[in-house]
Amino acid sequence: MAQQTTTQRQAAGKRAAATRKRNAAKRSASATKSTARSTRRSATETARGAKTTAKQATRTAARRAEAAETRLGAIGRQAQRAALIQIGAAATVGEKVRETARTWTTLDRVVGELDRLERRGSRTVSRRQRSLSRHRRDFERDVSSAQRSVGRRADNLRDDAQSVAQQIRQLV
Repeated sequence: MAQQTTTQRQAAGKRAAATRKRNAAKRSASATKSTARSTRRSATETARGAKTTAKQATRTAARRAEAAETRLGAIGRQAQRAALIQIGAAATVGEKVRETARTWTTLDRVVGELDRLERRGSRTVSRRQRSLSRHRRDFERDVSSAQRSVGRRADNLRDDAQSVAQQIRQLV
């Protein structure tokens, strides 16, 4: 997995904080509803329940406001990240153009680059061939194992059928 930039970590942190706050607000809202139901059921605790409900509703409203604030901050960080990505991409393109111009302007560098590309291609082909051979071996092993398993089951079924036939003959 690629390393995250500071902006990405901050944005991820803000999104996570917003999610936690949103979840806390949901839990708080659920608690508020639960408290309200409890208040309706219990006539003797009406005053206490109403006070608790009011406190819970206040907390819920505050948490929702915090969650909205955190979400807006995360959106701002995402916009900043989009701008920084474009700037970084432009800088990278410029560097690559300069590097390419340096590489392909002298014969020695061209030969060296072509040799490097040839070695890389050779390594890639070898790696893929080894991978294909490995997958083929694994597949052949699986097929052989399945064949042996089916053969054993067929032998067991044949033995069972012969045993049942023998028992029937003895009964008749």
